[in-house]
Amino acid sequence: MRVVGVDPGTKSFDVIAIENGKAVQEGSVETSALVHDPMLLLREIERARPTHVIAPSGYGVPLTRGSEVRDVRRFALEILLLSTEDQIRAGERAGLLGVNVYRGLALVTEQLVGKMGERVLFLPAVIHLPTVPRYRKLNKMDMGTVDKLAATFAATHFVARRESVDYDKVDLVTLELGYGYVGSIAVEGGKVVDGIGGSYASVGLVTAGALDLEVVGAAGSWTRWDVWSGGLYELSPQKDMAFIAKEAAQGDRRAEELLHAYVEGAAKDVARALLSTPRSRLVVASGRFSRSAEIVSMLREKLRELEVIPLSSLLPGNVKEAAFGYAAMGEGVLGGVFAELSAHMRIAEACGTAADYIVHPRALGVKEAVQKAYAESVTRPRFCS
Repeated sequence: MRVVGVDPGTKSFDVIAIENGKAVQEGSVETSALVHDPMLLLREIERARPTHVIAPSGYGVPLTRGSEVRDVRRFALEILLLSTEDQIRAGERAGLLGVNVYRGLALVTEQLVGKMGERVLFLPAVIHLPTVPRYRKLNKMDMGTVDKLAATFAATHFVARRESVDYDKVDLVTLELGYGYVGSIAVEGGKVVDGIGGSYASVGLVTAGALDLEVVGAAGSWTRWDVWSGGLYELSPQKDMAFIAKEAAQGDRRAEELLHAYVEGAAKDVARALLSTPRSRLVVASGRFSRSAEIVSMLREKLRELEVIPLSSLLPGNVKEAAFGYAAMGEGVLGGVFAELSAHMRIAEACGTAADYIVHPRALGVKEAVQKAYAESVTRPRFCS
């Protein structure tokens, strides 16, 4: 079995093929190029000669085969992206940063389902997992998107291997330090038990993260694309945290301030996650900026009682972390090398939609719309009982 995982990123869509648990081929397509020619990614996938493709799954969905999707465009936009056609068009007109990722994912979904059908598999996110208590999900939609769960899946596997223990002995926190977002996921006994998604984690380079509700109320009106603004990006001419870290090291006071906001916020997200996995003494960092020595060093200083390591240091070679996790998680569901971890994490038992746990009166219409779209866009919706 040769399984290809596709990780949709702000900068690029990364592709990796695994066979017998090992990476055998990698590729990458720039997100900006993909929206003009989605066949670029399809050719990259076909080059790997996969038996199965684990498709980019955005905000997640219970395990779904491509052949089970009956309205592909609606499925991609309203379920995987929690968006509408009107919102996508508005983002395109405004030329906003995040719209390329959304357009690219929707186009790729249509191409993959149309050409590969049954061989395509979509995956759940943190909020869909039965191992996360319901009370932790209240008023949440993003507790960790599929790429964050995928990186956590990979981290759990390789930490168990590093420490020569069974999966039920693994306790850790994963920390995403991505181009757009930060976020953390709590793992206790090898199971995901909580998640702080990028939409309500601390400030990122691009996103504002969690906002004071007084700011929300004072501003009054918000759009779908405001999740892609308000971050440190607004305050720096250099749109790169690694570059900001280097400037800070050279004494630039503005860069120092931005770097402290980023690192301290990320450390606070780890501290929040630790409440759900109190035995954890390990933080595994993933994402673009986990490769910055300056940022990782500052995190270690903030989290002195914890071991902080980049996920890249655990993976074989220089493979793309989330893409590897996508492929591994899907391969496990399909009964391959990672089947034991997939069963332990109860990936196949995922259910419902990302909007199921909304209780705020202002947002109940969103919940109803997402549930309706899910019921009507797939042949076998898997709602939670």
